Amino acid sequence: MSEPLLQGQVWVSPRHLAGSTADGDAGMKPLLDLGWPMQHDELGNLYLTSPERSTVRLGYMPEGDDDALWRIAAYDDPFAAPRWAVAFNNMAPTEYVTAFTTALATAYQRGPDAYLTGTTQPSHRALEPLRDGGWQHTAQARLARVELSAPDGMAHLAYDRRPLDHQQELTTLETRWYLWGGPAPAAGWYITLSSHTPLHLVTAVTAAVADPSPVLRWDGELLRITRKHATITPVTPPAPTPLDIHRRSTSPGASGSIPRWSTSSRPAPPPASGPPSRRR
Repeated sequence: MSEPLLQGQVWVSPRHLAGSTADGDAGMKPLLDLGWPMQHDELGNLYLTSPERSTVRLGYMPEGDDDALWRIAAYDDPFAAPRWAVAFNNMAPTEYVTAFTTALATAYQRGPDAYLTGTTQPSHRALEPLRDGGWQHTAQARLARVELSAPDGMAHLAYDRRPLDHQQELTTLETRWYLWGGPAPAAGWYITLSSHTPLHLVTAVTAAVADPSPVLRWDGELLRITRKHATITPVTPPAPTPLDIHRRSTSPGASGSIPRWSTSSRPAPPPASGPPSRRR
């Protein structure tokens, strides 16, 4: 069941301009629902690990060493370097994180072949949601590097076909898959997905990025630069139904006036209408 819409919320479109939400509950929920244990450190960073052998780890680190708010990694051996690693910075829309962790939770239930190695489908399959959403190749696209940009030019993807240093992929933006965007570099988001990240997990992210549906945000938390470039639609409660009127008029202490807003109202969403640096 979806959460009730609350006064002060707005719909933001396109979602690549919405920024992050104030907490990480939605991103962690798919794995918490599987019973993954949670720990936290003295700074307030949160960590989830898969129950067996710690083969998958998630860190939600608002007090981390850099601006990578989310780090997710999978291991063939818990004492070795990750087989693959993914990072979302502190401005990345939380819906992108949730799309990844939802797909990861599904893959985890299928077993290691699904979340460690994935499929052998060609890599261009992960680009299809973006192409279907009107993303175009950039003029600078090269044979060794595929680059796509959103129709408004405010979100981008780069897929690097060259041989890459695995350790460098874990610590820099030089990764197999790199997505970035936002209304301005200072308010920009990025996502990195290293080599060996299962393709269906990459595709879950690109599908979330390409999704034209607006996302909910608190009006007071939107950046001024977001207001300049995004389409922002206030959440408007629907008019009360005859049943609402009857219930209110017959309730104890009813004054006859009809409130126009309820926190349990559930209006339907309206129709949707340079890379940041990584601080170390």
